[in-house]
Amino acid sequence: MNMDTREHWERVYRAKKPTEVSWYAVHLGTSLRMIEAAARKDASIIDVGGGESTLVDDLLDRGYQHLTVLDLSATALDVARARLANRARRVEWLCGDVTSFPFAPHRYDVWHDRAVFHFLTAPNDRAAYVRQVARAVKPGGHVIVATFGPDGPTKCSGLDVMRYGADALHDEFGAEFRLLEHLTEVHHTPTGATQQFTYCYCKVAS
Repeated sequence: MNMDTREHWERVYRAKKPTEVSWYAVHLGTSLRMIEAAARKDASIIDVGGGESTLVDDLLDRGYQHLTVLDLSATALDVARARLANRARRVEWLCGDVTSFPFAPHRYDVWHDRAVFHFLTAPNDRAAYVRQVARAVKPGGHVIVATFGPDGPTKCSGLDVMRYGADALHDEFGAEFRLLEHLTEVHHTPTGATQQFTYCYCKVAS
């Protein structure tokens, strides 16, 4: 990703309220269920592209203690920090590009991404992302990635996106990531439209 991409997302988050973006959901029920299946309360969890998402609020409510949120947009992270008020101090906030961020090796027990991977339309960016996951997640850790499904949108926020069925999404990651569960979910946007998402829940080889 480049500075133009970063500035694009800054404009999006400056122009719209958190409840106005198409991917907004009050609660990410599927993500929460998968995280709770994967992780104890003391697990180290990163939400990639978390931005303004309420997932971090819900994880704090459930007693998770070691949470990290990464986003390309400083504006989005500022919104989440302001919403959480004093609780924001219990979260590590990272601003940067997921494909190049200097993650500490084997830092996280759970990697969660809802709707970042499908913006990576260039094969080299997708390969870099997968390398980052392999570097950042502990052996035996879990990876939860959701993208637009085969019948999902072809664009989002003015950008082209990739669409995946479960097999195609898992193939991007390879045999090192053992598929535990996959499902298709229909997301209802704030404007009343529907978007198909594909979730893949994997375990990293030990």
